[in-house]
Parts: sequence; structure tokens; C-alpha cells
Amino acid sequence: MTQTRYQRMLELFTPGRGTMMPGAHNALSARIMESAGFETILFTGAGFANAYLGVPDMGLTSLKEVVDQVAAISDAVDIPILADGDTGFGNALNARRTVRMMERAGAAALLIEDQVYPKRCGHFEDKGVIPKSEMVQKLKAAVDARQTGMLILARTDARAMEGMDAAIDRARAYQEAGADLLFIEAPTSLEELARIPKEVPGRHLCNMVFGGKTPIPSQKALGDMGYGVICYANAALQASMLAMSNVMKHLKQHGSLEGVEDAVIPFNERQKFVDYPRYVALEKKYKGA
Repeated sequence: MTQTRYQRMLELFTPGRGTMMPGAHNALSARIMESAGFETILFTGAGFANAYLGVPDMGLTSLKEVVDQVAAISDAVDIPILADGDTGFGNALNARRTVRMMERAGAAALLIEDQVYPKRCGHFEDKGVIPKSEMVQKLKAAVDARQTGMLILARTDARAMEGMDAAIDRARAYQEAGADLLFIEAPTSLEELARIPKEVPGRHLCNMVFGGKTPIPSQKALGDMGYGVICYANAALQASMLAMSNVMKHLKQHGSLEGVEDAVIPFNERQKFVDYPRYVALEKKYKGA
């Protein structure tokens, strides 16, 4: 029997598996990740805010904008998607609506976090979290709202304000509330990273942010700690920003791409990533006499 995307995502989160999950900010980046052989992707809310609006991750995107992008990515790739749903875009009732819309958009799993709304990037300063009891009820509402097998990932940002003990306590409570997957954002040491799967047995994601607050051990080390999924939420965006910046500076200074040809994907390779041959074949099929 063929696995559903929900069953596949649950399998990828098997404790200790160490599944690598890059973050896609649009359909093209998702296709590139699938072509590279990744088994799953995160739709990154931070990357989407940066790339779509040119703004920081401070809760400035709307639910509809986010859902539309998840639907576009779902249409472009076959691998399961973890959708970043921020805080659920409001209270428990808003979270219910977010769940229903993300199901229709094709997400295999939905991340909901316990920050106050509007939220901030997990590696920014001056974050705030809602009371644990409020988040528990929000998660219960999200779980009850599901009409498919979509998984709910509960994220806590409490480490920064309340300490690791409180973050672990919240993770336990969120698991009891029905969350299928868990994520404690921004631990600041290897010791803290190791505590999480050990003290809260379950299916965990860890987020590796280049330049962020969390150390970045190897895939094997994180798998040995018990993590099911290792997420690099914005590595692709950071790489593309650097490449674009360097090539555009060169073009402005020299008036041509001579000297940076290796930094620009060839035209034919570009068409492969957007599946041009298939669309040509479809066009011919339906063109008729």
C-alpha cells in the first residue's frame, strides 16, 4: 500500500533518524531541494517574509499569503511539506482555521508556536510567549480541527525567556495536548540540545541556523542524540542571497557576467528545474490539429 504524505512525514520523524530537512521559501527552491534528493522540506515563514516582502520575520505576512505559497509548493513537488504556521495566526479559533486551510493547501504537517502574536524570528531578541495553558488549548483546538492525517508540530520559544527547564516542561505539556511532533527553538549549547530528546521522549525537530544562537553539530551527532529531523530552515535563502549579491555587484561594476559565469546557472539547467520539457510535451498534447 502506498504511504500517504502524513505517514511518510511521521516516518521521517522517527527518533534518531536524523532526516535532513531544508527550508524552501517558494516553489522553485522546493523543486531544487527535491532534485537534490531531500526527502522532505520545510516551508519557511522567515524565508518567505524575506523573499516575498523583503521584510524581517516579525509576523508581517498574512495567513492567505502563506497558504497560497504552501499550495504552490505542494503543486510543484511530491515530497511531504512541513508548513510554518507561525502562531496559528491568532488565538485558538484562528489556529483551527489555519489547520483547515493548510490541509487544503497540501501540507503534511503544520508548525504552531507559542510566541505572542505577531511573532518574531526564533533567533531574534525580545521575543514573548503566551501562557503554557493558552498554548495547550490552542493545540487542542488545532488537533480537533483536523479532517485528514495532517500532523501538528508544537514549537516552544520559551528557552529564551524562561530557561530550558521551562521549555522542556512546555514540550511535555504540548505532547500531552496531542501534538505529534515537538520543537524547542534556540537551545544555546550542545548540552541543551542533548537534553531535549532525552527528557521528552518523542519525535523532535532541531533547527540549525547559520549565525544563530544554537551550535551546529553533525547530522550523525544530532541523530545519536535522538532527533528525528534536522532542519536547515534558511540555508538555501542565505546561499541565494549571497550569490545574487555577488553577481549583481559584479554586473554593476563590470557591465557583464564575464568572470562570474560559474556563479550563474546555465539557461538550459534553469529550464530543467522548472520542468520545461514536460510543459512543452503537454502543450503539444493538447494543441490539437
